[in-house]
Amino acid sequence: MKLTFIGAAHEVTGSCHFLEFADRHILIDCGMEQGADIYENQEIPVNAASIDYVFVTHAHIDHSGLLPLLYARGFRGKVYATNATTQLCGIMLKDSAHIQESEAEWKNRKARRAGRPEVVPMYSVEDAEGVLQHFVPCPYDREIRVCEGLEACFRDAGHLLGSSFIEIRVTEGKESRKLIFSGDLGNGNRALIRDPELPGAADYLIIESTYGDRLHTVPPDYATEMAKVLAATFSRGGNVVIPAFSVGRTQEMLYYLRKIKQNNMLPAFPGFEVYMDSPLSVEATNIFNENVSECFRAEDLAMIQQGINPIQFPGLVKSVTSEDSKAINFDKKPKVIISASGMCEAGRIRHHLKHNLWREECTIVFVGYQVPGTLGHSLLNGATEVKLFGETVQVRAQILNLPGISGHADREHLTSWVQGMPEKPKQIFVVHGEDAVTDEFAAHLTEATGAPAIAPYSGDSYDLLQNACVVLGSRKRAEKKTAAKKKGVSSVFDRLLAAGQRLLAVIHKNKEGSNKDLAKFADQINALCDKWER
Repeated sequence: MKLTFIGAAHEVTGSCHFLEFADRHILIDCGMEQGADIYENQEIPVNAASIDYVFVTHAHIDHSGLLPLLYARGFRGKVYATNATTQLCGIMLKDSAHIQESEAEWKNRKARRAGRPEVVPMYSVEDAEGVLQHFVPCPYDREIRVCEGLEACFRDAGHLLGSSFIEIRVTEGKESRKLIFSGDLGNGNRALIRDPELPGAADYLIIESTYGDRLHTVPPDYATEMAKVLAATFSRGGNVVIPAFSVGRTQEMLYYLRKIKQNNMLPAFPGFEVYMDSPLSVEATNIFNENVSECFRAEDLAMIQQGINPIQFPGLVKSVTSEDSKAINFDKKPKVIISASGMCEAGRIRHHLKHNLWREECTIVFVGYQVPGTLGHSLLNGATEVKLFGETVQVRAQILNLPGISGHADREHLTSWVQGMPEKPKQIFVVHGEDAVTDEFAAHLTEATGAPAIAPYSGDSYDLLQNACVVLGSRKRAEKKTAAKKKGVSSVFDRLLAAGQRLLAVIHKNKEGSNKDLAKFADQINALCDKWER
């Protein structure tokens, strides 16, 4: 019975943990790295086709974004997630695949002109659609018997619609161990989203530390603060551009903008328009509206019962087509533009930055965490010029970070959440935080809770029966990657190798088959080899 840390170890993104017991192989999250790679992440130590189950804490790409790649490499097991997470992954993974394909096509146009070899995308829309067929939607707070020796339960983490921390119990012979994977924990008192549930007892706790070194300020009245920004910017004749994650943060912004309109908090500009410029955001907002009863907090449920949609209002314009998006920047009226991606690394937001960053009358408002190495992080940290679509753009717009809006629990909330456990765990593993923060927060948790806490590195593997580290992973810092490697693009030959590895895994799974079936399988493989042997 072992737990191996793969991603988001001494790093913030790319969450992935590998659990083994008996002959079962399980992943908890399979996320994509965003921003700079700090340490060399180890590969999952088994073939993708050998993985039986994946449990997804929530739909954000840094927790779910490599599931299509797992499928492309041969995974055909089951993916367990909450109902809302399943629905959100249905749109987010296909959107991510579309981005992979578009970027590969753009690179290949340049490669063909330069006589360089072409690349293939990390994964395709077909891969995303394939893995989505393997999702098993689960309700909150219901224990699920996945297979012999494996039970799981999803609890509300209060971070995103459908987000969860997952309680997993594994049994091997007479020995049983319970693990809790926090996923990303919410800060509480959020628009729309319920507060995180408290955890039960567990032998092992795997906890995030994104804000493990910070204390959030007393939350301001977000609608009031946003109204001040809008009034000042509109008075200058500028636009307010909000880079926001399509899922979660965009809906929160709609909530506060609805409040501004409803309470007439901007009397000088009562009819101002808000452009939600992201097809993904539009689809995600529809999913929010479909999951009211299971996910919304009580006060928002009451609002809906009164006939008020908390994320809909007059003046909200939904831009879906590329023509709709382009037209926004030809309209000279001051307006609010909410677009993705939230860290400005891809998507339509980059076009809006190109059209608005150089205008000193405009304001760019950041409302979410910006990973170091991203364009959003650079802008927040004083960049005076940036490159967009090969063009240098001067930064003259006002750059603001709206304080207090956070989807992550801070140091105090995280600590209280752990202290709420009825018993101290045998071991706490601190993950999903910046390099120095993970170690510091682990030391803090040890002191605050009395439970031993450590921050593992990628590749570290722990025997859960003995509560001991049995493999030390690499502590080597990652070399700077080329753009192709960072984005995960590969060659077609890589895809062929993955198919071969899947074939080996399928062969091993058929070990107990009848002699007749195995002989037929062998003949089919040999015939294929004869066809392709050079």
